[in-house]
This record gives sequence, C-alpha cells and structure tokens, in this order.
Amino acid sequence: MSDKKIVNLDELKNKNIEWKKITRFGISIIIFFVLIGFILSNVFVVKEGEYKVIRQFGEVVRIIDQPGLNFKIPFIQSVQTLPKYQKFYEVQQAEINTKDKKRMLVDNYAVWRIQDPKKMISNLRTVENAEAKMSEFIFSVVRTQLGQLNYDEIIDEENSSRGSFNETVTAEVNDLLQRDNYGIIVTDIRMKRIDLPAENEESVYKRMISERETKAQEYLSMGDAEKNRIIANTDREVKELLAKAQADAEKIRAEGEQKAAQTYNDAFSKDPSFYNLFRTLESYKRTIDGETVIILPANSPYAKLLMGYTE
Repeated sequence: MSDKKIVNLDELKNKNIEWKKITRFGISIIIFFVLIGFILSNVFVVKEGEYKVIRQFGEVVRIIDQPGLNFKIPFIQSVQTLPKYQKFYEVQQAEINTKDKKRMLVDNYAVWRIQDPKKMISNLRTVENAEAKMSEFIFSVVRTQLGQLNYDEIIDEENSSRGSFNETVTAEVNDLLQRDNYGIIVTDIRMKRIDLPAENEESVYKRMISERETKAQEYLSMGDAEKNRIIANTDREVKELLAKAQADAEKIRAEGEQKAAQTYNDAFSKDPSFYNLFRTLESYKRTIDGETVIILPANSPYAKLLMGYTE
C-alpha cells in the first residue's frame, strides 16, 4: 500500500514539472508574438507617391517623402499619410455675372498637389480643407476675370479678347495660395463648360433663332442680287453677240451679193445674146403664172418666142 502511494507522488511531481514547462513555453510564445506585434505596429512603409507625416503629441516632428521602411516611437508618435501625386478636383459649379450684366453658370476643374506638407498641415490640416480653400480662390479669380468680359467674348473663343484665360486664372490662384503659405500648388485650372441659368435659356434661344433668320434673309437677298446681276450681264452679252453676229452676217451677205453680181457681169459680158435670153426668161418667171392673160402683137419678138418662132 505504501509503495503505491510513493509511485503516485512521483508521477504527480513529474506531471507538475511537465505542466510548468508547457506553461512557460506557452507564455514565451505569447510574449514573442506580442513583441512581434508590438514591433510591427511601430514599423511603417513609405510608398511611392505619398508623404508620411510623423506627429509627436500632435506636433509634426518629421516628414518622410522617400520610399522605404521606417520606425516610430511607440505610444508617443503617430503617422499620417498625405498624397504626393497630383490630384484632380471638380470645382463646384458657380454662377457669375458678365460685364454686360448677364448671368452664367461656370464649371471648372483643377489639378493640384501638395508642395510643402508641413505648411499644408499647419494652415489647412486636411486634404479636404485644402480643396475647399482652393475652390474658394478659384471661384473668386474666375468671377473677377469673367466679370471684365462681355458674354459674347466669353462664349466665342475664336474671336475672344480673354486670351489665355486658364493660364491667367492658374497663376492668380497660385499667388493667393503662396501668399497665405498653404503649402499646395495648382498645376492647371480649366473651364469645362459654360451654361446659362434655366430661366434665361429660352430667351437666348429665341434671340439666336431670330439672328439666324436675319442672317439667312441677308444671304437670300445677297443671292437674289447676285442672280439678277448675272442675268443682266448674260442678257447684255447675248445682245452684244447677236448684234455682232448680225453685223457680220450682213457684211458677209453684202460681200456675197457683190461677188455674185461681179460673177454675173463677167458671165453676161462674154455673151450678150445669152444675157438677153436670160433676162427674158427671168421676166417670164416674174410675170406669167396660171392665170396670166397676155395680149401681144403677133409680130412682136416676145410673142414669137412664146409661139416657138426663133427667127
């Protein structure tokens, strides 16, 4: 009986030793993972195209802009990420008045980036605040610039006197941002579209239709005038051509008759008796028809010819 008790006590001791070993190993594993997690939670990676801002008790103590692996002091320091690349911002549509007191809706967009993260955080704190301040400046500059122009100069870009409008607005907005040390820069501002307020569209459309109809009527009048001018010139040219042709025909006819008379004279002068016969036959042709009655002496040459006497 006593032997069994001794054996059980030895086994119990061995089990207690093994359990303590397992417990210590488990605690060591837990401590190891806690340490790994603690270290990893204070390690951060800086990626391409971003700034890492290190704060200590709320104050900016370091800004990292090169890619790589970095560490922060646990519990004391925190990390904030800011974009380093260019960002696109859709400026809210705004209504402005032109120089000739016409209202219009202007829609812009801007491309911008953070130039100095420390100044941006110090004066604007967040990216959203930076975009809000930039939008305020853009609206102010666009309103001032377009307020110096008439409506027709704004919408007619080919004949406009506004010149490089987008470049002017971009430069003035950057001057304002640098003046207040906001740490951001605008690389491009573009006017995307210009619209009229809904209540003004119908009157503008009617005016445009009226102007187009007036222009069309002007073109029609010019076309009619040009048509009449062409017809008049053509009629004049036709009359001149007909008159010249008639004169040429008369001249040719006269020359022909003259040449024919000369030919007749030459021919008749060679045989006078044939000429007399020809003249007589010509007179017959003019004086005798189916109803002609001729009374002639029987011994007249004309009667002898009609009767067939040749002597």
